[in-house]
Amino acid sequence: MAAHVIIGSSSGIGSSLAKQLIAEDHQVYGTFYKTTTASAAGFAAWQPLNVLDENPDFSFLPDVIDGLVYCPGAVNLKPFARFKPDDFLSDYQLQVIGAVKVIQACLPKLKNSSQASVVLFSTVAVQTGFNFHSLVSSSKGAVEGLTRALAAEFAPKIRVNCIAPSITDTPLAAALLNTDEKKEANAQRHPLKKIGRPEDLANLASFLLSEKSSWITGQIIHVDGGMSNLKV
Repeated sequence: MAAHVIIGSSSGIGSSLAKQLIAEDHQVYGTFYKTTTASAAGFAAWQPLNVLDENPDFSFLPDVIDGLVYCPGAVNLKPFARFKPDDFLSDYQLQVIGAVKVIQACLPKLKNSSQASVVLFSTVAVQTGFNFHSLVSSSKGAVEGLTRALAAEFAPKIRVNCIAPSITDTPLAAALLNTDEKKEANAQRHPLKKIGRPEDLANLASFLLSEKSSWITGQIIHVDGGMSNLKV
């Protein structure tokens, strides 16, 4: 039984992953942003956490952390000319600086583990350019760079990997998938002709946290229905 911390575990991928890990009898320390209707059942700890706070409270964490997953993110799509420089700063604070704060807070506890693993999230849009994705691609590009740098710095003690999905049916993508027509149009853009489910990403995250992936680090793994490298 391992101790895993999921930042952003109340919905979407984080929630799906938490349910998997709890079902496998792992200790899961979950956080949520502000209020939530999600159930705290099964969690070893269930805490509100705003990663944008200057000094977030991480006192609820155990002394040994075997797995850390950072799920907070945003999907803000519009033409580049309509973004302000401050928009890029705000997005970077959430997607990159938030992850940095969490990893630094957890680092001593990750070092106490014999099998520590960190999982971050990017997007298919970093490696495959899409219209209107300049904001999210910039921040997630930094996440990919951070992944590789930390994997090198933390080896061999701590593994660090990143999952890069295409559009997934989560609350973050709700505006893009709020009608059957939008869902079908997005599905047809992918070689596998479907959009992602939270479980698709949670399955890989669970694998990356486990000893089954003990020889994998520094990787950006695409789970995107073939979007990143297939043309059919």
